[in-house]
Amino acid sequence: MSTLTIRLPDDTAERLKSLARSRGLSVNKLVEEMSAQALAAWDTENRFRALAVQGDVRQALAILDRLDDHADNGRH
Repeated sequence: MSTLTIRLPDDTAERLKSLARSRGLSVNKLVEEMSAQALAAWDTENRFRALAVQGDVRQALAILDRLDDHADNGRH
């Protein structure tokens, strides 16, 4: 495991401490969880970008149309 030192404005550090307390976590655990979420989002974006390069635009639009149709049918 690595140790990372970061500099934050005092107000931001205090708000992170409050958030961690409200969730019953240490600041370390809170930052670890937030980092994992950010990295998962980044991985997903990169995966979609890689697939988009290989993808068939017409097929992708057809899938989105089907999803829209499904969502519209669920609202009626």
